[in-house]
Amino acid sequence: MGSRVGGARGAVQCIVPPYIVEHMARSEDPRVRDRALGALAHAAAVRAVRAFAQQMPPMMAAPSPTGRKTRLVYDARKKDRLPGKLVRGEGDPKSADVAVNEAYDHSGDTYDFFHDLFGRNSLDDAGMTLISSVHVAEVDGRGKYQPMSNAFWDGAQMAYGDGDGEVFTRFTASLDVVAHELTHGVQSYTSNLVYRGQSGALNEHFADVFGVLVRQWRRSETAETASWLIGADVLVPAPTRRGIRDMEHPGTAFTDDPALGTDPQPDHVKNIYEGPADSGGVHLNSGIPNRAFVLVARALGGPAWETPGRIWYDAMLQLSRTSTFADLATLTAQIAGDRFDAATKKAVKAAWRKVGL
Repeated sequence: MGSRVGGARGAVQCIVPPYIVEHMARSEDPRVRDRALGALAHAAAVRAVRAFAQQMPPMMAAPSPTGRKTRLVYDARKKDRLPGKLVRGEGDPKSADVAVNEAYDHSGDTYDFFHDLFGRNSLDDAGMTLISSVHVAEVDGRGKYQPMSNAFWDGAQMAYGDGDGEVFTRFTASLDVVAHELTHGVQSYTSNLVYRGQSGALNEHFADVFGVLVRQWRRSETAETASWLIGADVLVPAPTRRGIRDMEHPGTAFTDDPALGTDPQPDHVKNIYEGPADSGGVHLNSGIPNRAFVLVARALGGPAWETPGRIWYDAMLQLSRTSTFADLATLTAQIAGDRFDAATKKAVKAAWRKVGL
């Protein structure tokens, strides 16, 4: 038995923010517009699930039968029933389907990152099986299936769409997207930040931080040389778009793009969004702490998953569900001084000051 996309399975967080989909729904291109209208209908359903699920404890995880890394990849067969047909399990040979192999490999990289660096046994730290569904579709406004142009964590598993081929390509192609969404799972089993306002923006912030760090770790990149873009690999190339978000320079990931518009993320608290859209700006305002993290990583140099990543991981475990940007700024500075040294604490405090905190 499966459940439909948007069914009551858990808290749903998507990589493509609503302000992008809403802009696409106003496109002059009828193909882009029609697909976006279907995506908005899907988003309305999952937002209702998210609002309910955030009031509940994290879902019971599917345990690994071995207590070790266990991955299961399913094929949704271009429908919205999850999980679909099991097509690859832990230790199985490669599939002929590239999306299956990407979901398998990238979820494994994410498991290895949290395990090797932080001693964490899967998302829940209790051996949770990593379940992925590829080729997930959504129903448009006319009741027809279309490829989903998004990826999401639903509280129990990952789901990946193939993209529309016009703006988005398959979402399994991006390690940072996969790691971002799986970090929402880690987040739900740690501070479980309420998905609204500043706490929700911190929820998205942690997913961006560790999504990028998994990619940098896998590629052995330093903070000075690495890219800080989120989702570059899921966009059909165009001169007006570089990624879904830019952690280093919020508000610059896409500019005057015919489909996406212009990136609206603020990079300083003086420009923070305080309206009702985007669940109170959870994707919008995440750019502010994102920039602070990059400033810390750049100031300290070397692998960003080391000192900055360890500070932020400890903070994610210690925050409360309703923590604010100011709470994270105070806590990361405290951890930096207690666990590392005065110079590290100074770098953390200076980064937060640059974004207005």
